[in-house]
Amino acid sequence: MSTVIPDMSIGVVGHVDHGKTTLVQALTGVWTARHSEELRRSMTIKLGYADGNIAVCEGVEPPEAYTTELVCKDGSPAKLIRRVSYVDAPGHEILMATMLSGAALMDAALLVIAANEPCPQPQTREHLTALEIIGVKNVIVVQNKIDVVSKERAKENYKEIIDFISQTSYADAPVIPVSALHKANIDALVMAMAKLFKPPPRDLSKPALMYVVRSFDVNKPGTKPKDLVGGVLGGALLRGELRVGDEVEIKPGIRVERPGGKVEYVPLVTKIVSIRYGNIESKVARPGGLVAIGTTLDPSITKADAMIGNVVGHNVPDPVDTLEIEYRLFERVVGTREQERVEPLRMRELLMLTVGTAVTLGVVTKVTSDIVEVVLRRPVVVLPGSKVAISRQVRGRWRLVGWGVAKV
Repeated sequence: MSTVIPDMSIGVVGHVDHGKTTLVQALTGVWTARHSEELRRSMTIKLGYADGNIAVCEGVEPPEAYTTELVCKDGSPAKLIRRVSYVDAPGHEILMATMLSGAALMDAALLVIAANEPCPQPQTREHLTALEIIGVKNVIVVQNKIDVVSKERAKENYKEIIDFISQTSYADAPVIPVSALHKANIDALVMAMAKLFKPPPRDLSKPALMYVVRSFDVNKPGTKPKDLVGGVLGGALLRGELRVGDEVEIKPGIRVERPGGKVEYVPLVTKIVSIRYGNIESKVARPGGLVAIGTTLDPSITKADAMIGNVVGHNVPDPVDTLEIEYRLFERVVGTREQERVEPLRMRELLMLTVGTAVTLGVVTKVTSDIVEVVLRRPVVVLPGSKVAISRQVRGRWRLVGWGVAKV
């Protein structure tokens, strides 16, 4: 196993059932839909992630054969270019908030579009819009399932994809046909990632900040008290470094109900006892791949993703319960087949806001043509320049209607 830790996170996004999880498995060998509810319903509900290699076999045919393996077909060692983390985002429309929170962790993205359905599907459009909101610039389009359509249909679908992306800021994105199920043309995709996806500049000098996107209790049922280990936080560093032995803050923290029914969020302080990138142990965590941080927290606090939306680090800003957002609405509601027009925001309207990896509801208390003030039901940590995705109820479902930048 390579000891190189991942240096960037690549989102895998697209419409439900277009083969995102199968593609991640083809790239990493890991099936990310591990939750029983996901397996039962055959769709990704929570963000999955797995680490994979980008490597090249030099001196074999063809001259540069790109691979995810560390050993070439002729038995010689492959040259490891880098390791990356893949974030497998849900495609189902009701889980858009989960996808948006994952987009906050993405340095680049693979947009998966199945050849056996017309393009674009509602969540294809929605996910591409989300990538634009978050500011992901580097995208490769993966035309998947070419093994289940005729050559003519594959070409027709390819043209549909080109027509669709030409109307977006990703008009120059390459489109690579693959069969993720049969691992066909995966080498071409790996080559494109090697050449086009470069890690962005990282700031290691500032105090560390990490978005929490998953949290776990890793103790098996029946573990004796003396053998219990602390809770685990999964996510990605935005800046700085975390090291084993560091004391870190977690904000907003945990929900506590006081006498009389009053609810407040209490920040936590914990010590880092372990750092893992997949199967790789590390003494330090840096921005780039997705990392699991072992802590001294009571594992009951971190079980079942209870800590999603928190920010971990040194000198974490205090959470706020009111947000002022400089916003912009879309012309059309994203993700609906009807492409309904977006109505202006209204006073006292209930909105769903995604800030980093936090998802919260809030009531509009002030609104102009470009500024909206929202009182939140759950506080969030707002970092300078934080993007906010704005969703509202449309026909009984939360739909993406706009975005903005939180004013700090």
